[in-house]
Amino acid sequence: MLSIDRDSRQYIQVTVDVTVQGQVYNPTTDVVEFAFTSVSDRPTTWYTGTWDGTSPIPGTIAYRAQVLVGPGSTGPALTVGKWAMWVRITDNPEQPVIPVGQLNVT
Repeated sequence: MLSIDRDSRQYIQVTVDVTVQGQVYNPTTDVVEFAFTSVSDRPTTWYTGTWDGTSPIPGTIAYRAQVLVGPGSTGPALTVGKWAMWVRITDNPEQPVIPVGQLNVT
């Protein structure tokens, strides 16, 4: 579980593996968004994310998606507690919504 301080403004990054018909696919031209919900809820509000580069993480097929969170960011200013993190990637025709773990705000 990732952990950040409530006064911190920083990028939250998650790794994303994408394949199309068994072949590695570069998703960095696709729109990526993040949502943060209570652990038992479904996402309703999405925040625009970005890709950290256009190449996979060296030695892997994974790419890093990220969103800036905290006070003064265009993402959410999260209160103290545990949050479920979600990523949504918009491609054509697919738009997967992926639970990607939890974030602990202290």
